[in-house]
Amino acid sequence: MRNLSKSGFLLTVVAVLSLTSLKAEAALLVAGRGNKSVLRYDEQTGAFIDTFIPAGSGGLKGPSSLAFGQDNNLYVSDYFNSSVLRYNGETGAFIDVFVPSSSGGIASPESIVFGPDNNLYVSGLEGSGVRRYDGKTGAFIDAVVAEVPSTGNKLSSPNFTFAQDNDIYISGVLPSSGVLGYDNQTDTTDVFIPPNNAPEIPGGLTFGPDNNLYVNDFIPNASIRRYDGETGAFIDTFVSAGSGGLSQASRLTFRPDNNLYVTSFGSNSVLRYNAQTGAFIDAFVPSGSGGLRDPIGLVFTPTSVPEPSSWLGIMGFAASVGVSLVLKSKQKKQQSANF
Repeated sequence: MRNLSKSGFLLTVVAVLSLTSLKAEAALLVAGRGNKSVLRYDEQTGAFIDTFIPAGSGGLKGPSSLAFGQDNNLYVSDYFNSSVLRYNGETGAFIDVFVPSSSGGIASPESIVFGPDNNLYVSGLEGSGVRRYDGKTGAFIDAVVAEVPSTGNKLSSPNFTFAQDNDIYISGVLPSSGVLGYDNQTDTTDVFIPPNNAPEIPGGLTFGPDNNLYVNDFIPNASIRRYDGETGAFIDTFVSAGSGGLSQASRLTFRPDNNLYVTSFGSNSVLRYNAQTGAFIDAFVPSGSGGLRDPIGLVFTPTSVPEPSSWLGIMGFAASVGVSLVLKSKQKKQQSANF
């Protein structure tokens, strides 16, 4: 019994040590259009680590948005090449051009998101709207939202986000600003936040932990507004204009640490705010750190966890150790008995 207990203990130790070795450190990646590269920062301190993807890698000229795919690789929209490039998610090495230049009519792509259907959604300017591409091959599928329903104008969109019900909320600019809502079930688009109640030039938008919609005011006020997630009614200015040096608020993301991270395009920094109150905390990535210029997209790298095959390997190895110890124990008992 004592030997079996010892085997179980060792099995646990082996599993824990294996899991520890498989776990990867997370980091903050920031796309800098001005420095034409993707920079990496410590996720805890904001300290510059390195240039994760250098300028020109794979033809990169103007990174805008970043997204990790199911393959754990990093996808980068290139504003100037009108394409989406794919890089190794661990090393930053160029893999391929995932969405070729102007494929499906995309122009000046601003934001990319892998949707609940595992396909890649891309928004862009110059009337590109929001377009969908095969999540495995990059092949063009369709234009999900191409026009502003109230005007019939072609939609130019800097950003969009998925809601919990898989509907899409899209910020539009020039000539029609405001936020549109796309109903995934009915395949219809309506005005969610009318232009007269939205920022003049809206930037990034996302749903917060309170299920309300947060919209960046890129210009002229550089603030973050909060709207009712169900009705689109204005609630308040969550982050006041210029708070902490905020200038041309570009993209934003909430983190489980109860903080809100915002790329400040005009001040070449990433600012951090309290996710509950909107109070400024600090310049998480100080102005120009690592050569950062004109930051837009940001993403925290996922912390790696063992795949099912890794779990099986761990448990299989640990089990073999346990079985070996049990057999040795039995052999010793038999030897003692014979003696």
